[in-house]
This record gives sequence, C-alpha cells and structure tokens, in this order.
Amino acid sequence: MRVVVKLFGAVRESVGEKELQVEIAEGATLRTLRERLASQYPIFDELGDRLAGSVGYEVVPDETPLREGDEVAFLPPVSGGGGSCWLSERPLDVGEAVSRVTGPGMGGIVTFVGAVRDHARGREIRHLEYEAYPEMAVREMEKIADEAARRWPGAVVSIGHRAGLLEIGEVAVVVAAGAPHRGEAFAACRFAIDTLKETVPIWKKEVATDGEYWVDDRP
Repeated sequence: MRVVVKLFGAVRESVGEKELQVEIAEGATLRTLRERLASQYPIFDELGDRLAGSVGYEVVPDETPLREGDEVAFLPPVSGGGGSCWLSERPLDVGEAVSRVTGPGMGGIVTFVGAVRDHARGREIRHLEYEAYPEMAVREMEKIADEAARRWPGAVVSIGHRAGLLEIGEVAVVVAAGAPHRGEAFAACRFAIDTLKETVPIWKKEVATDGEYWVDDRP
C-alpha cells in the first residue's frame, strides 16, 4: 500500500523533499514507516523519539496501524488556537484578534504580541522564516483555545500566527484572551502562548549574519 509522508523544517531540508510517496506492506505501523525512513535518511535517527508522528492531523503512537492513502507527517520539535485561530502569510492585525474575544460579558481583555527581534542566542538576526503544517497547526491552536475555555469558564481565546519570511519588527504571533475578570484573562492568555510554543507544529528558522539554523528549544 502507499502512504503520503509530509516533511517540515529541518527534516524537509535534510531529506530534500516536502513530500514522499512511500510503498509499505499491508499491516505496517507508524513505527514500521519510521524505521524504513531512518534507514534512508539519517535525520530520523538523529531526532529519534523527539520526532513526533501524526496520521490524519493527529499525533499518534508509533504502534498505530497505517492504511492505504494515509497522510502521515513527521514533526520536528517546535520552536517554541471556543476561540478563533488562524495562520497567515500576511501581516497580523492585533485588532482582529481582540475583536474575536470582545463581547458584553468580557470585563478583561489581555493580549500578547510576539515580534521578531534583531538579536537571539548571541547572534545578529537578519530575518526569521516560519514553516507550518497548516491543517494540523490550526487544529492544535483550536484545542488550546478549547482547553483555556474549560480551565477558565467564560474565557475566550484567539490566536493568529504568521508563516513565511518575517523581517525584524514584524509580528509573528498574537494571542488575545477575553474573560469576565482580568485574572482569568491574564491566565488564559499566558496558558495559550506557553502551550502554543510547546505543541503546535510551527517551526522557526533564524537567519543570522553568521548562518542559519532551525530553532529547537525543547528538552
């Protein structure tokens, strides 16, 4: 049977392809596919268990059986979405995010805006490049928003994230959280940005004056 394998970030660059069509035996699992690819591409061994696997836009265990036509993605560690979440290759509008969480019952609205800075890790940065697995990224952001609403009843979260090339000073991510009281709004906003940087499949490349590299801040 044949499955489609999507590749992102450092894995895509190492393999030299965005997508692979792979023939594997009936009854093969995600682990079977991972081992097959590791025998051809060293990056799979280098990242090991830190390379998450997804099937149908959901991260799944390696024991998951595969079926004909499955879309599989191998996700490098990310560089550190009730609400409304989106990806954009155009500049983000903070006001748009705020408008999505504003309402008669919202006594507190908190925003976080992350912008591209000109220095990082002791290097002078020229620009950033963000790459995403769009369908899964939006789904994961929406899960974050849903979890925030569960933890802080009445809270609503909106997340917008850029993709593509960003110049110094451009906004990379905006999070807006609305809640009946300021405490819940602050908590929901912080939860959303912290969780996004850990779980959402968006990868960041820093292009510095002395080279370029994919950012991996996870342990």
